[in-house]
Amino acid sequence: MRCVDRANQIAYSFPRNHVRAHASETLRPVAGGRSGVIAGLDIKEIVELALLLIATGALSGFLAGVFGIGGGAILVPVFYECFRIAGVPLEVRMPLCIGTSLAVIIPTSIRSFQAHYKRGAVDTPILRVWWLPIVIGVIAGSVVARYAPERLFKIVFVAVAWSAAVRLIFARESWKLGDDLPKGPLMRIYGFCVGILSTLMGIGGGLFSNLLMTFYGRPIHQAVATSSALAVLISIPGALGYIYAGWPAAASYPGVAALQVPFALGYVSLIGAVLVMPMSLVTAPLGVRAAHAMSKRTLEVAFGCYLFIVGSRFVLSLVGAS
Repeated sequence: MRCVDRANQIAYSFPRNHVRAHASETLRPVAGGRSGVIAGLDIKEIVELALLLIATGALSGFLAGVFGIGGGAILVPVFYECFRIAGVPLEVRMPLCIGTSLAVIIPTSIRSFQAHYKRGAVDTPILRVWWLPIVIGVIAGSVVARYAPERLFKIVFVAVAWSAAVRLIFARESWKLGDDLPKGPLMRIYGFCVGILSTLMGIGGGLFSNLLMTFYGRPIHQAVATSSALAVLISIPGALGYIYAGWPAAASYPGVAALQVPFALGYVSLIGAVLVMPMSLVTAPLGVRAAHAMSKRTLEVAFGCYLFIVGSRFVLSLVGAS
């Protein structure tokens, strides 16, 4: 959350002529004769944003290793603040955050999965059952993303994050759906839900698969490791889907540089992805080591507190908008 707080500090420190409150704001052209300004932002401000994104990459990579979540639950809130500062209109800001998050998750989740797999913690039979329903869910989520209102993405994010937080923080051994994961159609329905909801939240699926596996008596460490593999399945088609879903946005907002090629492809910000990816790859294995060093209960409580905090950020946004 320090990253998000820093983003807020940057936003509130800008002169009023740099950031407008209106939802349909677009980036201003460079003022004639004014040096050191790019798309309405001073060079100093651009550097601060770049450093913020690099720090966010380090944190998201670490969390991807610790929780098997792909880092999206930290990336989406921070991207939201950065794109707000950059003048991205409210109507397309949240899907741009989610699409960029999914793109960043691709290399991070692969790195995290490799580290967990070497430790023998990944449940491969679950992957064989879930891979196709998850991919179908991701495709469905990408179609919804093209037409859904911006508010829907926030509501889904908050509802799932807070539900997961309650389960993890106040978990009891009696809170179980069964002694083992189900077989047949129900398991495939679970996979589809993991795919579609993850795509609408911009995460790697770790929230849902972690919850499902622990509700059915699987160890949290195994759930985290398996989730890192699911993140690979979700992030690749998910990012491609957001490129498709956001392609018309560039034409609809020609004055917004953050949505135009070469700065973005559809709802994937190439600048955001390039700045975040390198550090996330470096820190993901460190997160894996930390996860395997923690006790089961410590890992659950840490994950739950984290989800409650990031969910709260969007609750404030929803209340403010209403």
